Amino acid sequence: MRVALGMLWLLALGWPPQARGFCPSQCSCSLHIMGDGSKARTVVCNDPDMTLPPASIPPDTSRLRLERTAIRRIPAEAFRPLGRLEQLWLPYNALSELNALMLRGLRRLRELRLPGNRLAAFPWAALRDAPQLRLLDLQANRLPAVPPEAARFLENLTFLDLSSNQLMRLPQELIVSWAHLKTGIFPPNHHPRLVLGLQDNPWACDCQLYNLVHLLDGWAPNLAFIETELRCASPRSLAGVAFSQLELRKCQGPEFHPGVASIRSPLGGTALLRCGATGVPGPEMSWRRANGRPLNGTVHEEVSSDGTSWTLLGLPAVSHLDSGDYICQAKNFLGASETVISLIVTEPQTSTEHSGSPGALWARTGSGGEAAAYNNKLVVRHVPQIPKPAVLATGPSVPSSKEELTLQHFQMDALGELSDRRAGPSEAQVVRSVKVVGDTYHSVSLVWKAPKAKNTTAFNVLYAVFGQHSMRRVIVQPGKTRVTITGLLPKTKYVACVCVQGLVPRKEQCVIFSTNEVVDAENTQQLINVVVISVAVVIALPLTLLVCCGALQRRCRKCFNRDSTEATVTYINLERLGHSEDGLEELSRHSVSEADRLLSARSSVDFQAFGVKGGRRINEYFC
Repeated sequence: MRVALGMLWLLALGWPPQARGFCPSQCSCSLHIMGDGSKARTVVCNDPDMTLPPASIPPDTSRLRLERTAIRRIPAEAFRPLGRLEQLWLPYNALSELNALMLRGLRRLRELRLPGNRLAAFPWAALRDAPQLRLLDLQANRLPAVPPEAARFLENLTFLDLSSNQLMRLPQELIVSWAHLKTGIFPPNHHPRLVLGLQDNPWACDCQLYNLVHLLDGWAPNLAFIETELRCASPRSLAGVAFSQLELRKCQGPEFHPGVASIRSPLGGTALLRCGATGVPGPEMSWRRANGRPLNGTVHEEVSSDGTSWTLLGLPAVSHLDSGDYICQAKNFLGASETVISLIVTEPQTSTEHSGSPGALWARTGSGGEAAAYNNKLVVRHVPQIPKPAVLATGPSVPSSKEELTLQHFQMDALGELSDRRAGPSEAQVVRSVKVVGDTYHSVSLVWKAPKAKNTTAFNVLYAVFGQHSMRRVIVQPGKTRVTITGLLPKTKYVACVCVQGLVPRKEQCVIFSTNEVVDAENTQQLINVVVISVAVVIALPLTLLVCCGALQRRCRKCFNRDSTEATVTYINLERLGHSEDGLEELSRHSVSEADRLLSARSSVDFQAFGVKGGRRINEYFC
C-alpha cells in the first residue's frame, strides 16, 4: 500500500519514469523543491538493526541520511548508483571502517558528515572521488593523527571539523596550507574561506605546535575557528594551559658544538670522547664505530643548563684495537647530524723501574697526580689545591713543618699486601702500631711505635679525607712518636699513614678514623649519666623522705610517752615500703640480719638487751 501511494505521488508530480524508484522498507523518503525549481529526494534511514547501507536507494536521491544504526563499515562503491547525491550524512552509527572506494561515483557530493562514530582512521585519498566536496565533519571520533599527505586532499574545503578526537599534533604541511589563507594574496573575485574545529583534543604542546599556536593568534577574514581557546593536555606541567598563554620555541634540527677532531691516549689508559649538540626538541645522542665494531666503553648523557645535549663515551684500558673513528650522532624528528672523532692510541712513556725481592711488590713510580690504592680501592691522590689547611701540634717547643706531597702509585699483589721497591724490609717496618688515641670534631692525635728508629730518623704523616684525591704531608721531627693534627672537618672519615721520611707507607702503617666517633661516645655517656641520676633521684628521694618522717614521728611519740625502760636512750624504727596482700603499699618490718647489725652504733650486748620487747623482736637502731 505504501509503495503504491509513493508511485501515485511520483506520477502526480510528473516525475520522469527513469527516475522513479522504490524507497527501502527501513527508510523514509520525501521529495522537495530546490531553489532553482528542480525536484530532489531525501532518504532517511534510522533502523537500529540496520548493519549495512540499503541497496535499493532511489538513484535520484540528493540527500541521504543513515543515522543511529548498527552499520559498522561502508563497502567499496556502496553509493556509486547515486550520481546526484550532494549530501551524505552518516552520524552516530557504529562505523569503524571506511573503504577507500566508498565515494566512487559521487562527483556532485558537497557534504560528508561522519560525527559520533568509532573511526580510528580515515581514507583521505578517497576524497579525490568527490572534487566538489566542501564540508567534512569528523567530530567525536577516535582519530589519533592526520597524515601529511592529507593536506593536498583538503584544499577545497570550507568547513573542517576535527574536534573531540585523539589528535596530539597536526602535520606542518596542513598548518602551512591554512596559514596561506591568513597571509596569502588572492584575486579580487576569489575569497576562499575556511572554518576549523580543533577543540577538545589532547594537544601535546611542544615545538611542533609552534605554527598552530601562531595561526590562532590574531584575526583573519578568511580563517575562522569554531572555538579559539584550545588547551594543552601534555606535558603535565602545561596541562590545561591555553594556547594563548604559551611561549613555544620553533623546532630546529640538531647542530653540533665545535669540538676536537682527534684524541690521543696512551696504551692502557682511559680515553674520554665527548660531543654536544643543540636542537628543538633536544636531540637523541648515540655513538657507533666507523668500522662497525662494537663499542668497548660506557656512555653517559646529560643536558646542560643552556639546553645542550652532551654525550660522553668512556673507553677504559684502551688498546690498539680501540684506535679508529668514532661517530657521534644527534637526531630528532627533523633529521640527524653526525660528527667524527678519531682516537689515536700511543705507546706509554717509558720509566725506570726498580726491581726488588719477590716480596717487594710496589708498582712503578708515576708522575705527579698518581693515585694510591688501599685494599685494592682508590684512597687518595694529592693535588696542589687544598681548600682548608690543617694545623700540626706536636708540642710548644718542638718545631715541625707541613707541605704538599706528590704521591707514588700504590698497588697490592695477589696476596693483598703492600710493599715498597725503593726500601728494604727493615727500613720500611720501622713504624709499627699506628693508633688513634683521641679525636674530636676538628682534631686527631696519632701515636706509633718506632723501636728501630735512630735519633736522626724523621717521620712523615700523610692524611686525607677518605675517598678523595687530595692529601697533605706533615713532617715530624726526630725522636717524636706522637702528633696532633687540628683543623679537620667534623663528622668526616679520614685516612692517615705514618712512615719514615723518604719512604712510602705500608698497609699496616695506615689507619682509618672518623672525627665524630669519640665525641658521639662521650655525648652518649653523658646522656646515660643524666638518665641514671634522674632515675636514682626519683626512686631514692621518696624513700628517704619516708624514713625521715617516720623517725620524726617516733621521736615525738617517745618524748610524750616516756617510760622507765626507754628514758635513757632514744631509738627509731627503720621501716620501709612493702606490699600487702591486697596490693596496697604499707609499712612493714623485717627481721634483723647481719647487715642490720653493722648499721647499729651500739654494742652487741646493748642490742641484745633491747632487741626483744613484749614477746616481739623490734628492729631498732641507735641514731
